[in-house]
Amino acid sequence: MKWNRWRGGVHPAGRKEESSAQPIRRLPLPELLFIPLQQHVGEMAMPVVGVGQRVLKGQLLAAGQGNISAPLHAPTSGLVRALGEYSAPHPSGLPLPTLVLEVDGDDRWADLEVAADPFALAPEDVCRRVGEAGIVGLGGATFPSAVKLELSLRRGIDTLVINGGECEPYLTSDDLLMRERAAEVITGARLIRHAVQARQVLLGVEDNKPEALAALRLAALGTEVEVQSVPSRYPMGSDKQLVKWLTGREIPAGGRAADAGVLVHNVATAYSVARALVHGQPLVSRIVTLAGGAMAHPGNWEVPFGTLISRLIEGAGGYLQTPARLVMGGPMMGMQLPRADVPVVKGCSGVLALSAAEVAERAPEPCVRCANCVRGCPQGLMPLEMAAYIRNGDLKGAQALGLKDCIGCGACSYICPSNIPLTHYFNYARNELATMARQQRKLDATRRLAEQREARFAREQARLAARRAAAMAQTEKSQ
Repeated sequence: MKWNRWRGGVHPAGRKEESSAQPIRRLPLPELLFIPLQQHVGEMAMPVVGVGQRVLKGQLLAAGQGNISAPLHAPTSGLVRALGEYSAPHPSGLPLPTLVLEVDGDDRWADLEVAADPFALAPEDVCRRVGEAGIVGLGGATFPSAVKLELSLRRGIDTLVINGGECEPYLTSDDLLMRERAAEVITGARLIRHAVQARQVLLGVEDNKPEALAALRLAALGTEVEVQSVPSRYPMGSDKQLVKWLTGREIPAGGRAADAGVLVHNVATAYSVARALVHGQPLVSRIVTLAGGAMAHPGNWEVPFGTLISRLIEGAGGYLQTPARLVMGGPMMGMQLPRADVPVVKGCSGVLALSAAEVAERAPEPCVRCANCVRGCPQGLMPLEMAAYIRNGDLKGAQALGLKDCIGCGACSYICPSNIPLTHYFNYARNELATMARQQRKLDATRRLAEQREARFAREQARLAARRAAAMAQTEKSQ
């Protein structure tokens, strides 16, 4: 059985019916868009437009910097009102450099570069165009997609996996995308395959999405894309679990999917690749799920980047009640937002307004050694033992037990009968270890600089001594 390929996992209540009943909708454009320059992993994008400049939809606003970065484009036409700092969609609420775009309402596209036949392009050209379109991983990682494509092309991966799992409760944006725009998802998957020269394409969709499966299978007829149903067991949407289920290959500890000869991309990323290569359109919007017990009208909306979440919720009907918690993403791995007046960014797959009943929490109790967390861990780790090491301040001990292999899925915390916040322990430990590593690198760099300074000083002293000796020899010779 394929279940032998997959360990652990949990079955949280899906709560997806609330937001999946309606088709994807659009709201009227807001008056202002707040576009953070950091919406991806890597270096922040650098503005190429000035305050007071008029721009068209799809026009380049900020260029990527360095090897890992992604450009940003105008989500609509309008006037660049300001370049300053604005609160980021992050639990800290700290400000980020942000472009403010005053919307003119025309929504007029700039002139776009469209390939006559995207499949006739060289693989390197496909990678380049994906990078120029500002496409990043839309499953939540926001890693620049072109970088993954180029690395996979160089390494010679043989299998492309398209992730349609969407295993997080409440979220249905990928489900609606696969249902309504299946043909473009398949086209995007084929273009990614062409870019990396993969031998096979496997598209995995959880079996609780029958309409999406049917639409994708119909769209994939006569193509090289193989659409497969996978069990709806959290966290099936994780790269490691999906790759193991579909291919039987295990991503090595501390490794990446490419180490197993596989490239993984989300269905929304594949759709964005199709829009970029077939129509020349850069990534300027995404589908966002609004859900939760405090949301008046759950559903999915296509939202331009920079739209304030408060404006989105208001336009979608507002709240039924004051939310006890506002979350960007899913309830298992999402981020709690301190307020709603922050912008929608590339990594925002959903916004949950959770009621008090949905977030009711019990105080943690002592561990009963039931080992539910061990059975539920999809990585085969020992969460209770790692947490014990962390509580005692032994972060290295937790690291030796496999802390780096934790994917932060939250399955252990969800299944723990004592309500111990295990995932919080692991996030804390990883952050502390990362801080220690940065400090050690800084110390190492300081030591190297000191050693280099001493070496330069020693060389200078030797040079001066040699000059004095030569001068003395010359003097003695003259005398």
